[in-house]
Amino acid sequence: MPPVRQPLLPGDPAPDFRARSSASETLFSFNTVAGRYIVLGFFGSTAIEKNAAILRYALTELRPMFDDEKLSYFGVSVDPADEKRLQQSIPGVRFFWDTDREVSRAYGLLGEEAGGKDFTYTSCTLVLDPFMRVLAVISMADAAAHNAALKETLEGLPAIDDHAGVELSAPVLVLPRVFEPGFCRELIGLYNQHGGIESGFMRERDGQTVGVLDTAFKRRKDFSFDTGEEFEKLRSNVRARLKRRLIPAILKAFQFEVTRIERYTVACYNGESGGFFRPHRDNTTRGTAHRRFACTLNLNAEEYEGGNLRFPEFGTKTYRAPTGGAVVFSCSLLHEATPVTNGLRYAFLPFLYDDAAAKIRDENRQFVKQGFTKIEH
Repeated sequence: MPPVRQPLLPGDPAPDFRARSSASETLFSFNTVAGRYIVLGFFGSTAIEKNAAILRYALTELRPMFDDEKLSYFGVSVDPADEKRLQQSIPGVRFFWDTDREVSRAYGLLGEEAGGKDFTYTSCTLVLDPFMRVLAVISMADAAAHNAALKETLEGLPAIDDHAGVELSAPVLVLPRVFEPGFCRELIGLYNQHGGIESGFMRERDGQTVGVLDTAFKRRKDFSFDTGEEFEKLRSNVRARLKRRLIPAILKAFQFEVTRIERYTVACYNGESGGFFRPHRDNTTRGTAHRRFACTLNLNAEEYEGGNLRFPEFGTKTYRAPTGGAVVFSCSLLHEATPVTNGLRYAFLPFLYDDAAAKIRDENRQFVKQGFTKIEH
């Protein structure tokens, strides 16, 4: 039996988890909702009238606040019967089904009774900041007191960009002059000569890393030249530029020595289809756990509108390197490519890692399922 955790306090990071939910047929990764305020309501069961009343108050009197832009509500139930009683309401309201109580345990809400067989459950509401750290812990012991405290807390929340009290910047490296303009045009020409194919992303399902194509989540086409003797000189030219210009800067900024590159890919986000990539992290599956840094190297930054990088945990500020320049960041950071609203955005998009991570990649290859599954909407 895992040890009972201590309850969270303001300032503590909210434990990450994956759990069944009303929002997904697969396990929902809680870390993907960062970048907004979160109300996490551990009401336990709506069979408890007091807790059901607290939930009704949140979903009626406070409902207009839950817009998924500034604020979202996630209820947590340990009662299997609640899966039939409760329905999500988009935008803003979803539920986690914590029937094994592992989420509640991780948040320190289970108290072990004598003999180690029975548990008390401490119902409460947590309010999290956009960086998924605890802002407030509100007990559900008294419904009226809880509802008053929650209303006051939510009404007092500042704008997303003001939650820290100072202007935030994501911990990224923006480095100009990695590729010269002529080399950028060569890579764009390569893409236009061969064309791109629809680009997917990786998800974890039943212990396997699987590829998914979902144009509601990602809309981009790629051309990759990872293999083929005809592209070896081009790959060598890419490596030479990264080794001379980018890798020393990464070592200086992050004290990390890059020795490996994953994929040689030129990507195109098309303004006509509003090319984008929703908020995600790049190392959350077994097949991607080796990735240490992502790199977005812009090839034509002056020729499109929109299409910037944003890191929701650090506010609404966006980032765009100049043509030939790179934005480098940890693969564990939540990030998105905002929609291209006009023109074509071309970028070279490698992942960078080292020899130690290469061993992890080799060990995890057995868990990677080949091919992509397309999700229809």
